[in-house]
Amino acid sequence: MNRFNESHGSRSPLHTLLSPTGIAIVGASADPTKRGYKALLGLIKGGYEGAIYPINPKAEQILDIPAWPSLADMPGTPELALLCTPAASVPALIAECGRQGIKGAVVLASGFGETGAAGAALEEAMMAAAEAHGVRIIGPNTSGLFNLHQRINLLDLANVRAGDIGIVSQSGNMLLALALEAQHNGQVGFSSYIGPGNQSDIGFNDYLRYLGEDPHTRVATLYVEGFRDGRRFLDVARQVTAHKPVVVYKSGATEQGQKAASSHTGALAGSYQMTVDLLRQVGVSVVQYSDEILPVAEGLGQLQQAPGKRVAVISDGGGQATIAADRLAEAGLSLATLAPSTRHALEEVLLPQAALDNPVDVAGSSDACPSLLARCVEIVMADPGVDSVFLVGMFGGYSLRFSESLADDELQGAKQLLALAQGSEKPLVVYSLYAPIKPPALRHLHESGLPVYASIEHAVRVLAALGERGEYLTQVRRLETPWQPTAKGAALLAGARAEGRDLFEFEAKALLAEHGIAVPPQWWVSQADELTSVIEQAGQQPLAMKVVSRDILHKSDAGGVKLHLSGAEALREAFQAIQHNAHAYDPRARFEGVLVSPMAQPGVEVIIGMFRDPVFGPVVMFGLGGIFVEVLEDVAFRALPLSERDAYAMVEQIKAQKVLDGVRGAAGVDKPALVALLMQVSRLVEAYPEIQELDLNPVLAYPQGHPTGYAIVDARIIVERDQ
Repeated sequence: MNRFNESHGSRSPLHTLLSPTGIAIVGASADPTKRGYKALLGLIKGGYEGAIYPINPKAEQILDIPAWPSLADMPGTPELALLCTPAASVPALIAECGRQGIKGAVVLASGFGETGAAGAALEEAMMAAAEAHGVRIIGPNTSGLFNLHQRINLLDLANVRAGDIGIVSQSGNMLLALALEAQHNGQVGFSSYIGPGNQSDIGFNDYLRYLGEDPHTRVATLYVEGFRDGRRFLDVARQVTAHKPVVVYKSGATEQGQKAASSHTGALAGSYQMTVDLLRQVGVSVVQYSDEILPVAEGLGQLQQAPGKRVAVISDGGGQATIAADRLAEAGLSLATLAPSTRHALEEVLLPQAALDNPVDVAGSSDACPSLLARCVEIVMADPGVDSVFLVGMFGGYSLRFSESLADDELQGAKQLLALAQGSEKPLVVYSLYAPIKPPALRHLHESGLPVYASIEHAVRVLAALGERGEYLTQVRRLETPWQPTAKGAALLAGARAEGRDLFEFEAKALLAEHGIAVPPQWWVSQADELTSVIEQAGQQPLAMKVVSRDILHKSDAGGVKLHLSGAEALREAFQAIQHNAHAYDPRARFEGVLVSPMAQPGVEVIIGMFRDPVFGPVVMFGLGGIFVEVLEDVAFRALPLSERDAYAMVEQIKAQKVLDGVRGAAGVDKPALVALLMQVSRLVEAYPEIQELDLNPVLAYPQGHPTGYAIVDARIIVERDQ
């Protein structure tokens, strides 16, 4: 459910709820163990300048602030109410909020839809009251919120500093982990935090829209268990990522994790890989591990983007340079090829034993002069073939490792590095093994806005996010004009719907052909005596025969497929065998004939599919086909409509690229033909919204030079049933 006015020209109503001039705390308490006490204390300690209304019928004042018996007794009208009361009391309190003119309520209580039928009924009653009285709801089952730039801290979370990272997290403990990590980091601060809880009213898309508009937020960071309106989230994310980084950690990567997410919030966890692909499609930086969330958010917030994915590594140790090179390759980044002029410039400032290939190993050249590393960074940063620079090793610790006399030179080197980073569009990412103890040179870098990482892996993940964002922002996403349905296509689908069935395979291929998608010749034969005409038209080429039955989904399992058929006798025997096998497989199955088509030439089996996901809407899938799709699960997903760039990215994403590129001397497949087919499928599905699922499996992909580039061997289209 979403009741926000989502006009692109309007401002998110969340600005009012998260920057209220007054807050009522229903269930305010003098008991330090209660949320009603912690919230009140958090506002007082944070220096909140708005009006505070503790609501408690048994207290005249709490923490030296006058308390009121009920919302109706308040002397003013706050914009926000924090409900710290049991779930059963919430519907009536929401109605009372509306009567008092309160615009929004934060509902802390659990015991709603995430607990079962009774909780779901209570959640419905809460939402009915909210809609009837015009109250917006954050939660229920939320950990609360803070807006540090407005001095609002309803969690009374200690030692958090105001900054530019906005957090939305379905886990309160995850927020606590990030806050503690930020405290240890010393430089990271937060703008706002919201716990969306069950998203009964306001969802992730609304919160992201708010963070995208918030001038205090430079990077939006989300911990997500499940989306309610994934399609709308993708639309909002595409708008936000155009001007501000968005980082998402999606839990539920495993079947066990998905079950945990569902039981925790009642969310629809969906397919993890599909969700990740769709988020990346709209420019979101997805992190795989929870300890990457804050480093990537900080890095993107400070450095924003890189022009590309070519990285130059400068190191004062060969071992760590090798580790960096390994991690960069695994992350999909490449080691930049340094120009001869760059190598010559490095040769002039480094000792003869230095390695000038990328990674550059200064090999002791900086031991007596740590600031020399800044000169090396300057040289490689000027190389047009370099998109970002990765400084790896012990910078910041030279004065500790060798001599205190190096401290001034090292600090001067830090100032030079900072100036280089601030004056270039190419980001500088620093890893130092001395980062945990924060020596002066590193502290200067960090305090001045240049992150310093204590983990090569974290630093590389930041470099990858910067490169991915840079490439995304430079893309040109052109959408082709959607197809319009034809009379023949509409009739095929209408006929199937009228009979309460899906398209037969020959009908599915006919629909494809109606819109110019290449399909092999085919003959639907309902009676054996019709085979004579097929033989006359097909000639001597070997044929394949498949059962046609609305009741048999897996034709091979039913003995409904016969291959390499030649001659009239072989065709008649195959017809009789398929008819017999179908009845033996399922005596109630309706036998509606067979489909005959020429045997396809061998090729690489791929699959192209479409389904309507309940959270994200229509989604296209591409991957290795046949039995491999279930065994290897090497597939890519994108939300419709596809751009040509989306389609190319799907084909290139497949891990088994060597299969597509050709192995053991075989020619690679015609990738542009596959891209064109993906685009045609996208436009076909847009033309016919009654198509619920489409499955082309296998599609045999051929090398360039083939007339079509592929052969669609099997096609299945599931249609929406009339209610």
